[in-house]
Amino acid sequence: QVQLQESGGGLVQAGGSLRLSCAASGRTIRDFAMGWFRQAPGKEREFVVGISRNSGNTYYKDSVKGRFTISRDNAKNLVYLQMNSLKPEDTALYYCAADLFVRSYIETTSGAYNYWGQGTQVTVSS
Repeated sequence: QVQLQESGGGLVQAGGSLRLSCAASGRTIRDFAMGWFRQAPGKEREFVVGISRNSGNTYYKDSVKGRFTISRDNAKNLVYLQMNSLKPEDTALYYCAADLFVRSYIETTSGAYNYWGQGTQVTVSS
């Protein structure tokens, strides 16, 4: 079992930055590809970005490319999401998720992820 805990969310003005963290416990995240998803009120949960086990491969949702950066520190069992140039449409509950299966690609479907955190709220004011 893996427990994931997100932190770092908050209220920020448009154009600002936030850094989300995802702390894992129970198992090393070396065994997992990791992803960040988000869900805005009244909308489906959507994929934001994913990173492979060894950080060699990342995949971003088009609308966050060039603004968001995912990274991981396997030694510390942490995954990060640096979010710059935030926009009001980035407002959502952000979730960290772990994908147990070995793949040659980054999975973007939420149902493929095995473990989830509780989420951290990001609110961007205009």
